[in-house]
Amino acid sequence: MTTVAKGAEQDKPLQRLATLLTRLPGIGEKSALRLALWLARADGEYVRALSASLLEVHEQLRLCGICCDLCAGEQCERCRDPRRDRSVICVVAQPQDRIALERSGVYRGLYHVLHGVLDPLAGVGPAELKIETLLRRLDGEEVEEVIVATSPNVEGDATALYLSKLLRPLGMKVSRIASGVAVGGELEYADMSTLHRALADRRVL
Repeated sequence: MTTVAKGAEQDKPLQRLATLLTRLPGIGEKSALRLALWLARADGEYVRALSASLLEVHEQLRLCGICCDLCAGEQCERCRDPRRDRSVICVVAQPQDRIALERSGVYRGLYHVLHGVLDPLAGVGPAELKIETLLRRLDGEEVEEVIVATSPNVEGDATALYLSKLLRPLGMKVSRIASGVAVGGELEYADMSTLHRALADRRVL
C-alpha cells in the first residue's frame, strides 16, 4: 500500500465523523470538519461522556403521552405538576420553543408540542403534526384558552390560523402571541423580556 493510500485510510474515521456531523441542523462541511478535528484532539474522558450522553438521549427520550414534548418517562414533569394552570394550553412548534418559553418564567400553564408547522411546499400538512392528539386532549380536559405560540413567519401564521378555525367552534378562547417577537423571527432565539411581552400582549385569533 502506498503512503498516500495509507494516509487516506487513516483519514476515514475523521471523514466519517465529519460527514455525520453535516447532518446536524446548521452545520456545514467546514464547521463539521472543524468539530471533527476538535473532537479528535479532545480529552478521552469527555469524548466517552459525550458518546454515552448521545446514546442516553436517543434510547431514553420519548414523547410525553399528553403534550408530546420530549421526556424520559410516560409523562413530562409539567404535565405531572399539579401546580400548573390546567385551564390554559400553549401550543408550540418544537420542544426548543417550549424550553424558551419555560425559561422566561412568566408562563405557568400547560403546553402542547406540534413537532412542526404547516408547510405544504415541504409536504407538511395537518396529518404530519400532533394536531389530532391536541384535539383528543381538549375533549378530555377543562381548557379555557389555547395560546398559539408559533414563530411569527409565514408557516407559523398559517398554522395559527388553521388552529384558530379548528378550535373556535369548540367554544374556547384561542389567542396568538403578539408584539415582541420580530416578524419572520424564530421563537427559540427570543430573549426573556421579549417572550414576556409576547405572552402578556397576546391577542384573540
